[in-house]
Parts: sequence; structure tokens; C-alpha cells
Amino acid sequence: MARLPCVIVFLIATRIVAGEIKNVGWWKNAVFYQIYPRSFQDDNNDGIGDLKGITKRLDHFKETGIDAVWLSPIYASPMVDFGYDISDFRKIHPDYGTDADFTELISTARKLGIKVIMDLVPNHTSDEHEWFQKSLAGDEAYKDYYIWHDKPTDGKPLNNWISVFGGSAWNCSSSRPQCYFHQFHYKQPDLNFRSDKVQEEMKDIIRFWLDKGIDGFRVDAIPHLFEVEDLRNEPRTNLPGVVDGEYAYLDHFYTKDQPETYDVVKSWVKLMNDYANASNTDEKVMTVEAYTFLNKTTEYYETGCQIPFNFYFITDVNRTSGPDQFKKVIDQWLTEIAGRPGAVANWVLGNHDGSRTASRYPGRGDQMTMLAMILPGVAVTYYGEEIGMIDKTDISYEDTQDPAGCNAGREKYKEKSRDPVRTPMQWNDDINAGFNQGERTWIPVNENFVELNLAAQKTAKFSHYKIYKKLIHLRKTHAALLTGKVETFVSSDKKILSVVRSSNTESIILIINFSDTETVTVNLVNQVPSIAAGGLVEVATLDSPINEGSSVNLRKLPIAPKQSLVISAKIQK
Repeated sequence: MARLPCVIVFLIATRIVAGEIKNVGWWKNAVFYQIYPRSFQDDNNDGIGDLKGITKRLDHFKETGIDAVWLSPIYASPMVDFGYDISDFRKIHPDYGTDADFTELISTARKLGIKVIMDLVPNHTSDEHEWFQKSLAGDEAYKDYYIWHDKPTDGKPLNNWISVFGGSAWNCSSSRPQCYFHQFHYKQPDLNFRSDKVQEEMKDIIRFWLDKGIDGFRVDAIPHLFEVEDLRNEPRTNLPGVVDGEYAYLDHFYTKDQPETYDVVKSWVKLMNDYANASNTDEKVMTVEAYTFLNKTTEYYETGCQIPFNFYFITDVNRTSGPDQFKKVIDQWLTEIAGRPGAVANWVLGNHDGSRTASRYPGRGDQMTMLAMILPGVAVTYYGEEIGMIDKTDISYEDTQDPAGCNAGREKYKEKSRDPVRTPMQWNDDINAGFNQGERTWIPVNENFVELNLAAQKTAKFSHYKIYKKLIHLRKTHAALLTGKVETFVSSDKKILSVVRSSNTESIILIINFSDTETVTVNLVNQVPSIAAGGLVEVATLDSPINEGSSVNLRKLPIAPKQSLVISAKIQK
């Protein structure tokens, strides 16, 4: 009995120490950087990037000012879809290293103040996953882990649902007298999230990686998590040139964006918040990949998800778009989230599935970087964008690695392959661009690395990298970019887009000339009457006739063709 008071005191003290999420909101003005591990840095010279390679390059992020790195999948996988077909959610693929390598990466990143975000792929597993093999064998404990339905007696598909990769979304088994559903490759069977067991399995996986020290997750393909239960056929889109069997042939009203998806995401966010609270650690962050309607994407804010990725700079504008179209995309997102309390904007320029920014916008890559950095909220960078890497479009069919390209055949592989945007990071002009010192790389290096590489850009007087780094510095040091309001303007001649961020004492103004041939003179004081007539050029695009550090007259400011300036100006009292 004499020991009881001591026990009570200990429990109370423990509860006081633990029970507070630290550093809430660290992500709100952060720069996130996507690493495609296979292509980032190869430490052991086997041709494949790995965790040790990433760890050795973490100083790059510290020097540049990156807040968080996001790792594309590193899980055990047969690599049918380069890691998005997971055979064990708790193991690291040996190509990338060991548990010890991962621990070293997390520890080193933490010492440098860099957050680490993991990819989470909850919608499906590999067909080699233990769960699927047991489900296939009819194991009672696992039979409902996946979406199975009886084979039709007439030999036809269960319904008209189409896989993202094309063809029927149903694959019939010879081992079990049923067909399983797959939103993606037939070797990526969909998990059944109507099963409480599956939901608990995924929560255990989330806890497993949180215990490893990660700072959050980027959730892959989240709109596909649920489908309607009655298997009703989906309607046709009637898009021109699209044939039956292609994903775009149908409107996916019944296999995407189901209301149950948001409930599951909400439960994951709660788990992560409870974890951070109990462990007294920094706020954990969730980002989700949702290529869907604007209101469906922003609805994820209601779950507590901090960063539903904004892909509209990828999907809704292109090299032919004018300033009015860019303004529309920006204003639509900002207006949509204004009605969702606490929502913070984010801007994604590129990723591993689509053409690189500098290739989509030839000669204007830095302008796009400026937009993402000057607009409010989170900026997301795909590896290599900081130096203006471009697509390698001449990869041969023999060298093609992407299953989407290989499956398309020799005649059409270039239309489908994502390899051009996944080439090794161009660190320097040494062998294989500094990616490794071996004789081969898993995919060819872009030959332009001799001129276009990080080392050269660090020493050059002007470079893509120096623009990128300066923009991050501005984000961290100017109140107008930290908390200032935002306004967008298009000139009457539809050639100039201005983005204005303002605090009580200053404005930061981004001006982009969309004309390829004409110098346009602008009067910024007319747009923002509160600013002083004199401004300072903080950042200029390459080859701009007005250099960084120049004082300029904001009543009469000439912007050269294809050029952009970031200018600071005092607010007049």
C-alpha cells in the first residue's frame, strides 16, 4: 500500500510531460521536395539510387532551404509498377537499402532540421502480398481483404468498369472461383476498405512508420479507395477519339470520390494527431494525391488533411495559356479554399508521372517556379526542377523501363512511358552526372548534364538554382510572403500577370511577361496604389535586362519578352 501514492504521482507526471503536439503549422509556408529514390543518388554503384545516396545528399536540402523531402515508394515490391505494387508494407526493397540505412537517413535529416515524408499506397497491394495470396487460397481470415465477386456464367465481364491502365478492371482467378477488382494493373488488386480488418491493418502500417520517425505521409491515388457496392455500369464520356477500353472512355462516378473515402482519411489524420500528441512530437502532416474535381479535392481539407495536392498548374494550363488563364486557375483555388476554415493553399509544378516543368514551359521554367514560391502556402518541387532539368525524350525502346511504356509496344511506347521525367539527378559534369561512379544507370542519363548540372549552377553568376534558392530565402524572410494577403492582376493587353503579396509594411510583386516578342511597360502603382513608386528587384529571370538588386520605377517598368521580376516595395503610410 505504501507504494501506491508513488505510482499515482508517476502516472500524473507522465501525462503532463506527454500530451502536446509540438511545432503545429510548421508546414504552412514550407517547401516540399519530391525524391524519386531510384534516380536521386546511387551510393553502391549498382545503377539504382538508394537510401544511403539520399542521406549523403541531405546537405543539398539544408543549403537550399528545403523544409521537407517526400520519398516515392521504397517498400518491398516485385516492381511491376516501380514500387506502387507493394508486397510488404513494413519492409524496404533491397534495391534501396536496409532498415539501418533508413534509420540513418531519418536521424541525419532530423539533425539538419529536414522533415521526411513517406509515400503511402493504401488502395492496393501487389498480388504477391501475403494478404492476397491467403485471400486467393480462400483463407477465412483474409477472404474479404480484397474485392471479390462471382464469375459471370456467360463469360462476360462483371460490368463495364475500366482500369486506369486500360481494359477491364476485373481479373478472374483460376485458383478461386471469383474475379477480383483492380483499379490499376491486374497485378495490383484493390484492398477492400469496407472491411474493418483492412482498415485496422492500414492504421497499424501508419503507426509502424511513425514509430520509425517519419513526419507524415503522401497518400497515393486516394480517390480510388472505394467503389459503389451494386456494381452499376459507368456512363460514357463521349470524348472524341477515345475508344472502348481506354480509361477516359467512361465517367468514373461509381469508382472514384465515394463519400466513405473522406471518412477513412479523417480516421488516419486523427491517428496521426493522437500519435503526435501522445509522443509529444512535431505535428504530423498528410498530403493526398487526388486528380479529381476541384470541390472533391478541396473536400479533403474537411478531414483534417493539411495538403490535398493542387495539380491545376499541371492539368489546366500549358505553354499556350495566357495570363488570364493562369489568373483563373490561381483565383479558383484560392476562392474555393477560402470557404474552408484553416485551409492552406499549395502549388505543385511537376511529379514523376508527367512532363517536367521546364519541358512543358520551354524557356519559362523559372517563371513557374516564381509563381509557386510567391503564391501563399506550400510549394512542392519535383527533383531536378531547381536546376531546370528537362525530359529526356530520346530513350530507346530497348532502354525503356516504365511498364506503361513497355506494355504499349515499340510503336507507341513514347506516348505512354514516364521514363523521360525519371532520369538520374544531374549533380555535376562527372561520369553519369555524379549520380554514381559505375558503368551503368538503371535508366540513361540526359546527355545535357555536361552543361546543365547543380555544381555548375552553384558557381555561375546567374542560374536556375540561384533563382530557386533566392526565392526560398524570400519566403522565409519577408512578412508579405509569410502571412501577407494575395491579389492577382492581368494587364488590359492580356500580356502581363502580376501577383501581389502585401503585409502592413511592404509588398512583394511578381510580374510575368507572357509575350514572346514584345517588351511591355507596366504601371504597378495603378494596380496597387498603396505602394511607393520606387521598388527593388529581388529576383530576375535569366537574361533579363534588369538585374537583381536594381532600383526600378514602378510607375513605368519595362518587362522584356518572356521575362519575370520579383520586386519588393514599401507601403506608403
